[in-house]
Amino acid sequence: MIDIDNRTSLKIDESLLNTIATKLTDKDIELLIVDEEEMKNINKLHRNIEKSTDVLSFPYEEMPMSPLGSIVISSFHIETLANKLGHTNNDELNLLFIHGILHLLAYDHEVDNGEMKEEEERLINEFNLPKSLITRIQG
Repeated sequence: MIDIDNRTSLKIDESLLNTIATKLTDKDIELLIVDEEEMKNINKLHRNIEKSTDVLSFPYEEMPMSPLGSIVISSFHIETLANKLGHTNNDELNLLFIHGILHLLAYDHEVDNGEMKEEEERLINEFNLPKSLITRIQG
């Protein structure tokens, strides 16, 4: 189950988010949708990077019945990327959610040999989402 805390005015459709989560894990996930300023603050606090970003993932310590973790997604980046790439806000939210949940599941594109990219591509195809994330992660 996803516990969604939408701290913005962005309208979201939860149905595909829940389908994606259920496909990948039986653990609960906290999803926060925040504005650009809050994302910048979270990024500064946890990564010491003083700028906004599109998605952050915070895995929880593995314990019986513990949630998988938290995913924080920027509404500004959802709207900006969706507009730029010509798809819906919900499509972009689902793409960023896939990226975030894979990080919670211990995938790491910064150090792996392409496994995260392959899994993202597989899920994007399975859920019939726009291919823009695949293009963004090619390099």
